[in-house]
Amino acid sequence: MNTDPVKIGTQWLTDGGVRPTRQRVALAEMLVGDGRNRHVTAESLYAKVQDRGESVSLATVYNTLRAFCDAGLMQEITVDGSKSYFDTNTHDHPHFFWEDERVLTDAPAEQLEIKSLPDVPEGAEISKVDVVIRLRKK
Repeated sequence: MNTDPVKIGTQWLTDGGVRPTRQRVALAEMLVGDGRNRHVTAESLYAKVQDRGESVSLATVYNTLRAFCDAGLMQEITVDGSKSYFDTNTHDHPHFFWEDERVLTDAPAEQLEIKSLPDVPEGAEISKVDVVIRLRKK
């Protein structure tokens, strides 16, 4: 198994049909280079890039995350209607949103049970159901 974060990131991009430019590889390495899934905001990823001394603008981070989503490499989860989190786990699964820390984490999918969904309007179909469970400390 490959343990080189740059090679893992590059392969992730290639598998998604995304051209591996220097900046994309740097971001991919931070997102999946250790083989783990993560939830990031554009701002948190940008801060991590800056800490590493990479020259990538915030606009490039936003555009690259959108390109990764368009390629099916990530999914975007919107919280509060304006704050977007990007998840490297693209399988359908619920999330916890920790309001106090403003952090998004995976919730145990095997414990979620949706018994029914509302009827959809004629000519429409459900493409996806997002479940975000909001938490705060007692």
